Amino acid sequence: MSPHPQVQRASMLYEMARDEEAYELIGRRLAEDPDDHHAWSVLGQCLITLGRPSEALAAAVESLRLEPLYLEAHFVRGVALRHLGRLKEAEAAQREAIRIDPYAWGPRRQLAELLLELVPERPEEALEQAHAAVRIGPDVTYTWQTMYKVASFHERTELADEAVRELIRIDPTHSLAVTVSTEREAARPGTSAAEAADMYASGLAAAPDSDALRTNLDQAVYRLLRGTRWLALICLVMAGVTLDVFPTDGEETKELPIHLGSRLWALALMAAVWGFGAWRRYLRMRTGVRLTVRDLVRRLFWPRVVLGQAVLATLCALLIVLVPWTDRTIPQVLFWLGLVPNLLSITHDRDKV
Repeated sequence: MSPHPQVQRASMLYEMARDEEAYELIGRRLAEDPDDHHAWSVLGQCLITLGRPSEALAAAVESLRLEPLYLEAHFVRGVALRHLGRLKEAEAAQREAIRIDPYAWGPRRQLAELLLELVPERPEEALEQAHAAVRIGPDVTYTWQTMYKVASFHERTELADEAVRELIRIDPTHSLAVTVSTEREAARPGTSAAEAADMYASGLAAAPDSDALRTNLDQAVYRLLRGTRWLALICLVMAGVTLDVFPTDGEETKELPIHLGSRLWALALMAAVWGFGAWRRYLRMRTGVRLTVRDLVRRLFWPRVVLGQAVLATLCALLIVLVPWTDRTIPQVLFWLGLVPNLLSITHDRDKV
């Protein structure tokens, strides 16, 4: 007997990730006919997605009471048991589903993942079940996602790479595939922080729900912000050299105040350092990266600290150069004021984001 039209609509809503609507619709169907075993199974699926595995298990059990050989109910029961941590019972439920229909890919992929947790030291059956799942469902993202998990867990690199390629073939916006391929591209030797940030932003544009890509983008942008401190320190050193802040004994000391032309030249060099090292790069970044820079500074503490240190060192450099000092005491204080806060944190704040 085929499912009732309301059950079919609820299943379609569930597949479209409209879980609340599917839950409400299937609830109305069960109010009309509490003996509809198809409806109880769909209700179980909705409850699992809504984070209510105990209720999902009860719904699957009710479906099986009405129809003991209903494949979907065994599958849902197994998934609910897995969420509840009852792995041996979940394994038995999925094996029963496979016995009922050996050509169903859902129970096989669930069994493959369960075997990773139950007997991780024996990869043979997990890989066998994952292979069977992709043979039965070669154009289903779920089967290849399971293949990637199993292959990665058992360090089957080529198989994992194949799974990623197949996922992108089936769905170019698949979150896992886009995340893995982007991370690999960004991890290549020689990739700069700016290039990595652009890659992660491109990946997020394709898979906006990827938390891993968002975290990686934050980290790449933080690396960019840390790099601005080196630009500020270069400007500080330029200012110190221009004013000869710490004259060496035995060498001719520059007379104060320093000639206006020398100070303007140092100022032009600083502008070039910031213009080419930061501003030009910032303007050429993807919009997503620029938005992340602002968001990160507004949202987190350490990016604000890093940017504040860079601003402090640059302001000290500007004061050293712009003011026609007649004594070196205040410029020396300004130099140390710009240098010390950066040196105190530059070696241990790498992983603060």
